[in-house]
Amino acid sequence: MIQLRHISKHYPVGFGKNEILKDVDLTIFEGEFVSIMGPSGSGKSTLLHILGLLEEPSSGDYLFEGELVNKMNEKKRTQLHRGSIGFVFQAYHLIDELTVYENIETPLLYKNIPGAERKSRVADVLDRFNMVAKKDLFPNQLSGGQQQLVGIARAIVAEPRVILADEPTGNLHSDQARVIMQLFKHLNETDKITIIQVTHSEQNAAFGHRVIEIRDGKIQ
Repeated sequence: MIQLRHISKHYPVGFGKNEILKDVDLTIFEGEFVSIMGPSGSGKSTLLHILGLLEEPSSGDYLFEGELVNKMNEKKRTQLHRGSIGFVFQAYHLIDELTVYENIETPLLYKNIPGAERKSRVADVLDRFNMVAKKDLFPNQLSGGQQQLVGIARAIVAEPRVILADEPTGNLHSDQARVIMQLFKHLNETDKITIIQVTHSEQNAAFGHRVIEIRDGKIQ
């Protein structure tokens, strides 16, 4: 489903460059649940950002279902980003001024989905996550675990093929973290969503099918 070939990423520093990723080759199969692990500064989040089209590689090829992402025009990249990829962040990234309902609805507005279908999809997700009673609350009225549930609901409402999760339980205590990880496992097994998570946690990594170790910008 996803293939990276000789992907490198560097940033200019003075007269030299800071290499973040070095010649990374990686294949992710459809329906996999993959954990990316490694020490701080090893390039995990940069790798995830490249997979999610939030950053461009400095060199190498990124193929999504056999198509070269680096050769896509802006419109096609935007369609791929909005249509096939869902994001879950450590810091939730909810919009404070919007209610739970409005936060979840946001990706559907970007995709120009008609009002009746938006309403039905948001209602389904709220029901599935047992959050109907909280739909009119604002993020600051929710616990961390509830905010992350809203973040996941927002990620899946647009029916993505892949979810990219960056330290999804980093701000949660262990009970909340377990609930979130069980939900990811369910989405992977039942909805067949491919999941790629960056994590420091061995327990979280154990929910997936395999672990990819990255050190100093290289896959081990």
